[in-house]
Amino acid sequence: MDLSISHGQAQRLLKQRNLLAITATGLFALSIVLTLTAAHRDREVVLQPVLAKPLTLSSSHIDKDYLELVTRDAALLTLNRSPSNLQYWMDSILEITDPRTHGRMKAELMKIFNEQNGSNVSQFFTIENLTVDPDALTSEVNGVLHTVVGSKEVTSEARTFRYVWSYSGVSLKLAGFGRVTKDPSGKVIDAKGAGSAQSSNSDGGEA
Repeated sequence: MDLSISHGQAQRLLKQRNLLAITATGLFALSIVLTLTAAHRDREVVLQPVLAKPLTLSSSHIDKDYLELVTRDAALLTLNRSPSNLQYWMDSILEITDPRTHGRMKAELMKIFNEQNGSNVSQFFTIENLTVDPDALTSEVNGVLHTVVGSKEVTSEARTFRYVWSYSGVSLKLAGFGRVTKDPSGKVIDAKGAGSAQSSNSDGGEA
């Protein structure tokens, strides 16, 4: 009698052990599948800054609205400078620059820094239009470039600037920027500094 009871208990314990082993194996396999799935999914980051609507970044493509916002801020940063903020201006541009073009960008910015440092020449840019091409990772800004000597504005000229970007993961970096000139049909006939910063020697001192 006791032997029969003991045998029954042993069988129940064996079944429970086998069930736990099967469950553990299943959970382990599921965790592997979930890990592999997560590793191959596009990365997404949801941004909720003080904007009219939320933005979502995906590693598979760059969001058009996000590229517009970054271009706007980059234009205000790169095209507005004075002798008093040159160091901040240069450091801030280099912080958003693609590491692959960092050396070239720094060399060009240093030319502007050395030429304008200690002078009384400033410039500011008023944006009139902004277009972006997420597929080509480029954007263009149209507006008026103002040059000021002391407290007097000496030039005010319509200008178009092109920005070239690199996108990896969910990181957008500046690969270069420069002035472009177009004919009446909109075709580019001259590009100064496209893909890199340009010296203030060219065309009135813009980057």
